[in-house]
Amino acid sequence: MPQAGVSQPPLARHSLNLVPEGTEPSLAADTFKAAFREHPAGVAVVTADPGEHPVAMTVSSLASVSTEPPLLVFSASVLSSSTPVLEDAETVVVHFLTDEQLWLAKLGADKGADRFADASAWQRLPTGEPLFPSAFAWIRGRVAHRLEAGNSILYVVHALEASVPGDAAHAGDPHPLVYHDRTWHRLGPWSAI
Repeated sequence: MPQAGVSQPPLARHSLNLVPEGTEPSLAADTFKAAFREHPAGVAVVTADPGEHPVAMTVSSLASVSTEPPLLVFSASVLSSSTPVLEDAETVVVHFLTDEQLWLAKLGADKGADRFADASAWQRLPTGEPLFPSAFAWIRGRVAHRLEAGNSILYVVHALEASVPGDAAHAGDPHPLVYHDRTWHRLGPWSAI
């Protein structure tokens, strides 16, 4: 949600279509999905609220792309019920999860769930965005660009604010949440090689 009395830049829209042009045949969708099932991915929950109602969705497509300026990207299927709200949102909050927040990852992935029914599980930041404070860490950012990418929209987000645990908080030895081959996993010291 925009801050009252603060001028906001124009909302970015689909500034580029990433669908390749040409006649070269594409890899079959099932083969493409099978290949990516073997690729582990970190798990995050993205929240937004452009003013009508908050949305939350679980994503495994999150990546950092730049530190100067700090930019991250994630994608959302055009079929997701959250995508129309993300299309109108100026800002988002990306929640980084550990195994202790598996419940939040499942909630964000549950089609049709009222992700904000438990009022004790979330709150609003002073800037208006929905926040799940139990997340291990979070970044609030402004949507800088939206890019059409086949049946998904790629969101480029300029990071503005974060809550990241300091070294003292790492004493609890958090285990990052990972998704691999349609199954939730946790990383820990035993997984280092």
